[in-house]
Formats: sequence, structure tokens, C-alpha cells
Amino acid sequence: MTAAKTDGREWHLNRQVSVSGLIELVLLGSLIMGSWFNLQRQLDIVSHDVALLLERQKEFYGRLENLQEKTISHDYRLRAIENLASK
Repeated sequence: MTAAKTDGREWHLNRQVSVSGLIELVLLGSLIMGSWFNLQRQLDIVSHDVALLLERQKEFYGRLENLQEKTISHDYRLRAIENLASK
């Protein structure tokens, strides 16, 4: 874009878009779109991984609660056996 002053003290803008400038804008736009789609894909992968981690965490806590219940049960059994042996 160039500006030129005429004799009547008015400014006229000469707007010219070169082919290389247009190509640069198209390439920049395609890079932005490609980055956007890549970011969306990465977010989908992270979302899937987080959902999988939450599922595994629920399974782990279920197993942990089961072990805790078994530990308490064995502790009561051991105390009962110790009480019988001490009598």
C-alpha cells in the first residue's frame, strides 16, 4: 500500500496486493488452521487419557477398600484366636 499526494493536497491510497503477499497470507492461514486442528487432536488424546486414568483410579480404590476390609477381618480373627489361646 502506498500513499501519494496530488497537487490538490488530497491523499490517494494505491492499494496493491502482490501475488507473493497473497501466497504468504494463504500459507499463514493454513498454518494457523493446521495448528488449530493439531491442538484439537491433542486435546482429544489428553481427554481420553484423563478418562482412562479416572477409571483406573476407581478400580484401584475399589481394590484398596477390599484389602482394607480383608485386613480388618483378619485382625478380628487374629484377636479372637489370641483371646482363645490366652484363656
